[in-house]
Amino acid sequence: MSICIRSEIKPVLKERRKIPRRAINRVAQFSSDDGSLPRSCMITDISEAGARLFSEADLPQRFTLSVSGDAGYARRDCRVVWRLGGEFGVEFTDRASR
Repeated sequence: MSICIRSEIKPVLKERRKIPRRAINRVAQFSSDDGSLPRSCMITDISEAGARLFSEADLPQRFTLSVSGDAGYARRDCRVVWRLGGEFGVEFTDRASR
């Protein structure tokens, strides 16, 4: 009797993003056009096309994300593409030049 052991391990989830994201942990602000005050959120990863955010407050479907960092201050228009508890996947709907 022979036993064949395969050492091949495949990842459970396959990366489907067109542009790879990089992990960051940066506090940002989001605001919508309804006149409400900006709220805080955490950017956990980001790419040229979108980001993953964590927020205790619910995000509106469309909003502006504002973040300051080493390279200065940036604002991006966003659209929520998925929600899972306090995590949100967003797509940037504008160009990065803002």
